[in-house]
Amino acid sequence: MCGINLIFGYGANAPPIDETELYTVREAMIPRGPDEAGIWRGPDGKVGLGHRRLSIIDLSPTGHQPMTLPGGHGAPERPGGPDRPARPDAPVVVFNGEIYNYRELRTELEQAGTTLFSNSDTEILLHLYMRDGPAMVERLRGMFAFAIWDPVKRGMLLARDPMGIKPLYYADDGQSLRAASQVRALCAGGNVDRTPDPAGHAGFFLLGYVPDPHTLYRGIRALPAGTTLWCDGNGCAAPRNYFDVGDAFRNAPTQTIADRAERREYLHDVLADSVRAHLIADVPVGVFLSAGRDSTTLAALAREVGGDDLRTITLGFSEFRGREEDETILAETVARELGTTHETSWVAREEFAADRTKLFAAMDQPTIDGVNTYFVAKAAAAAGLKVALSGVGGDELFGGYPSFTGAPSLVRRARWSRRIPGLGKGFRMVSGPLARRMTSPKYAGLLEYGTSLADAYLLRRALFAPWELPTVMDPDMAAAGWAELAPRINLANTADGHKKDRAAISALELSWYMRGQLLRDADWAGMAHSLEIRTPLVDVELFGALAPLIAGDHPPTKSDLVNTPRTRLPRDVRVRPKTGFAIPVREWVQDKGRISNAPERGLRGWARIAHRELSD
Repeated sequence: MCGINLIFGYGANAPPIDETELYTVREAMIPRGPDEAGIWRGPDGKVGLGHRRLSIIDLSPTGHQPMTLPGGHGAPERPGGPDRPARPDAPVVVFNGEIYNYRELRTELEQAGTTLFSNSDTEILLHLYMRDGPAMVERLRGMFAFAIWDPVKRGMLLARDPMGIKPLYYADDGQSLRAASQVRALCAGGNVDRTPDPAGHAGFFLLGYVPDPHTLYRGIRALPAGTTLWCDGNGCAAPRNYFDVGDAFRNAPTQTIADRAERREYLHDVLADSVRAHLIADVPVGVFLSAGRDSTTLAALAREVGGDDLRTITLGFSEFRGREEDETILAETVARELGTTHETSWVAREEFAADRTKLFAAMDQPTIDGVNTYFVAKAAAAAGLKVALSGVGGDELFGGYPSFTGAPSLVRRARWSRRIPGLGKGFRMVSGPLARRMTSPKYAGLLEYGTSLADAYLLRRALFAPWELPTVMDPDMAAAGWAELAPRINLANTADGHKKDRAAISALELSWYMRGQLLRDADWAGMAHSLEIRTPLVDVELFGALAPLIAGDHPPTKSDLVNTPRTRLPRDVRVRPKTGFAIPVREWVQDKGRISNAPERGLRGWARIAHRELSD
């Protein structure tokens, strides 16, 4: 895991790159890569790459970045080094992430006659690019965001992994391209347009996170998951899509394994394969362990395929001791059953207050989640870990969220209202004030947003209902942001055309909530403590193996998931209903003068605080 940045002056009138800016942006990401740092500047002064390294695979100096290929010497280069001049035709790369199939790719390259000079996955990217060009991304299993400078074509390739695990942000002013792993890092360079983006702000209040490709600033965009971007003297092209979750579901041949034992055996094999791949590292790997079925299954499989020395970390909250929200007791039972080296870390209101400024500084863009991940990552790092596995993705693949039953049920119940034009909006306007006083304001929108899966999903996932946006931000900005977001259209693009509702909801949860909220939170919260968080349940190969089942007649369930390990987990885990990982943010930010003057209780109040802290 690392931090990367670049400047490429592609336009005829672009000034030479400012190495001070390149350095400043890189140093704004020190927690992402505290082990080593590098900068490369092209000979014409129009391109520069920066890198902060967190050493996970190949801890030796041969893994240094920016990296290129040697010109007749025995190790990958620090590009432009005086003792080892790089090949003039060799690309230069900066890379954030891990390639889990790099050993297989290495063998393939060696069998084709390629000589490799390191044990790093970074070098694999260079050889693949020279052989396959941008199509190389389709060969990669992993989480990644990288930039490759091609000195022959005088162009820059940006790429982001299929599921959107690793972030990459860029700014194009028509003459120069800038990119970095964090929005705030780009802002630190001082040469990006920081005019507020209405879509980014409206998207946050609507969903609780800033949805791609938007950010809080007009001048900075997020490279969408599963896309590449090419920039050369002709300018920067639009991102090119090479993978889309919705299309993958729609195009998947349906597969049915009706026999439960056979289905679970199949699931065991594909899940164990993913966990095994995600354990590849030259440093110890731990597991975040809650009492939920996703993380307990993950820990059991990691114990099964990864040997004896497995460490697990559980987060407890002092406010929850002795209450049903306390997950530590069951998690410790699971750890004893599996024989892991276990640690429970407790967090109280006082620690949240002490870390509040650091937490917001690390957050990069506002979010209503991620506080729990911040503190469990902090505990893992304090325990000496540099890598930890997370159970993110289990609910999306195995139907664990209420949306899997709630959204289709709402559509069935409200379908009749389509026959009466304007009924839904009229009902919402009449019932809205009463709903707001007596229950959730969302109830007023049941008819208006209950006629399609996409709309029903939006209503369930919305932090503030669409019609509430003008009450929490400038009305003109809310209107402009809503129009640019076009959430009903974009959600429909994800949800429509599937063979089964289950596949449609999976596509929505994977493409929106998981990607925009959970994966982004895992990235910033882990990187705040120089901890790489890996997600074996968010894996392109695993997805390919499960998509046909999810689109079929007997999709896998959470019960299937928790019964896949060879080690039988405690019954309390196997039958435990989905509860969500509770965290006392509500208590911590209540308006009682102890932490913050939250303007309202609950996540809406926390959202206002996060937005205020992250907005200029």
